[in-house]
Amino acid sequence: MEQRNGPRHTIGVLVENQPGVLSRVAGLFSGRGFNIECLTVAVTHEPGISRITLVTTGDQHILEQIIKQLNKLINVLKVIDFRETEFVEREMALIKVRAEQQTRAEVLRIVDIFRAKVVDVSPHHYTVEVTGDDGKIGAILELLGQIGIIEMARTGKAALARSKKR
Repeated sequence: MEQRNGPRHTIGVLVENQPGVLSRVAGLFSGRGFNIECLTVAVTHEPGISRITLVTTGDQHILEQIIKQLNKLINVLKVIDFRETEFVEREMALIKVRAEQQTRAEVLRIVDIFRAKVVDVSPHHYTVEVTGDDGKIGAILELLGQIGIIEMARTGKAALARSKKR
């Protein structure tokens, strides 16, 4: 059974794209006993800057500690606490599902409902790509799980603050 220590929080961290930066961020969490539930890292449109999006759990006090410690790290340019703003989040999952002759149409129907797509086909399996928030990914996993998921890979969450509407 999954054990959590409080609500989930999404944090964005803009960092210099330097060797060891991700290690220092992850080390901050492990050194203080905080858990990272998911983590994504990629370069941004600005040369030399990467964006880390991470999800952690904890109460208000723990989250404030994490944010303060992240701001102290060398190579961290900005920490975005998504509690304070509306944001858009997405995650991508690749799901290899059993697709025998009697279940192929059902898998394709589910793929269509979730606006996912089949990216690989074999005589007994489909590999499905789906993008969305936690709710969408969880819902398609539940339905495909009833048919038979063989394996799955998730990217982790990416998030950006919504633009202000005047």
